[in-house]
Amino acid sequence: MDKLRIKNRLEIEKMKRSGKAAATVLKRIGEAIAPGVSTADLERISRDTIAEVNATSSFLGYQPPEHQPYPATICTSINDVVIHGIPDKGHVLKAGDIIGIDTAVSIDGYHGDNAYTFAVGDISPVAERLLDATRNSLYDAIAEAKPGNRIGDISFKLQNGAESHGFSVLQSFAGHGIGRNLHEAPEVPCMGVAGRGLRLRPGMVLAIETMVNIGLPDVQMSPDGWTITTVDGSLSALFEHTVAILSDGPEILTGSALWEI
Repeated sequence: MDKLRIKNRLEIEKMKRSGKAAATVLKRIGEAIAPGVSTADLERISRDTIAEVNATSSFLGYQPPEHQPYPATICTSINDVVIHGIPDKGHVLKAGDIIGIDTAVSIDGYHGDNAYTFAVGDISPVAERLLDATRNSLYDAIAEAKPGNRIGDISFKLQNGAESHGFSVLQSFAGHGIGRNLHEAPEVPCMGVAGRGLRLRPGMVLAIETMVNIGLPDVQMSPDGWTITTVDGSLSALFEHTVAILSDGPEILTGSALWEI
């Protein structure tokens, strides 16, 4: 992970452009989600929208150490897939599924990253509770992203928001700083202790994300080297925003009307 980088106001304004573009891509995909749609269809919508907003995919070709390059512009994580599901024409949505869409784009060298878990038609009551708890915990955590607080204050809200509903958060993956690099310091874990960790400063920009499982927190890697699933087959949800820490508090850079639905 790249080092901690403090952004000035001009850089944050640039990141707001990339954040808005990422939110537009996510919203377009969300509008197309329905039974019978494949994740390859959603990938095509993503590519078309990224071109329309004059952005570049942050995911396509992304290659961490000891990985193959990521082959798509979005991650499509259905039901027990936690993160990094790869779009495929054979993955067709059906009523009752939930699907997490994660997408990031860059404009003028700055990244915006966001994710949302969608219901496909009518879903079960427990899946509804999962989505509500996960989304609400993200907003509770974002409210803690203000100068003087610590990373642990954010992480505690993510963890408490899941566990108070009987769910579990991932321990092996985390949110992150973001800017000229998609992944920068600091890590923002989904679990933590309030009052602990790095102190937050104006100019920090974080991709705050929460990954919540109905069952156990344990996950496993699929043979493709990317897709992460729950070990017990339980449902998982993902929500994420790019957030700037300003002197007067947090500003969501990936704001979208989608999130108010």
